[in-house]
Amino acid sequence: MKIHIITVFPDLLQSPLDESIIKRSQEKQLVEIFIHNLREYSEDKHKRVDDYPYGGSPGMILKPEPIFSCIESVIEQFEISEPRLIFLTPQGQKFVQSKAIELSQQDNLIFLCGHYKGVDERVREYWKMDEISIGDYVLTGGELPALVVIDSIVRLIPGVISNINSAKTDSFYQNRLDCPYYTRPENYRGMKVPQVLLSGHHAEIKKWQEQQSLERTKKIREDLIVSNEENGKINK
Repeated sequence: MKIHIITVFPDLLQSPLDESIIKRSQEKQLVEIFIHNLREYSEDKHKRVDDYPYGGSPGMILKPEPIFSCIESVIEQFEISEPRLIFLTPQGQKFVQSKAIELSQQDNLIFLCGHYKGVDERVREYWKMDEISIGDYVLTGGELPALVVIDSIVRLIPGVISNINSAKTDSFYQNRLDCPYYTRPENYRGMKVPQVLLSGHHAEIKKWQEQQSLERTKKIREDLIVSNEENGKINK
């Protein structure tokens, strides 16, 4: 997979991309990540990429010219025939695990990080991007949301983590929360590991985990239970 990130603040991205699982995915050559500085595509002598909006509204808007030039340059340089563009914006569809799974199967992803008040609307109209939000709140820019989405995608690529089955039991993978887990010591400050987990009876352990998962989902995210019932995924 090749991932391209278009941003006004490239230094904000570099350090997180050089750590942990994302770093290892690049070392294994399973993923290539390219950061493109939007200012390098500015036609302004001062490398400005934003301007005041028409109509007198407050705030600044990212100009269309550098964005168009950058996207077109990436598509041409890397010979991307079917670009999948993703715009990080609080106005987008809320990011969920099923979207991460879908995007993890793509060969090329281009992320556009918004900033200031947003981007010129003609960018959105022309490029028909996937518009993604990581929650109903507003951040300074799209760089942090891009890192969140990229991390959730990369870890699903086969070979990135040592045991892909671990990812397939994560919260939200089956549209429910994951069950509780325990490790050594068996008894810590009087708090003991549930006996069923020590039994070695795999069928009973699996049953316990599924029940715990369902109970936790009911308690914390009842909306997932309702969604699952509507889709016929859970038999209560």
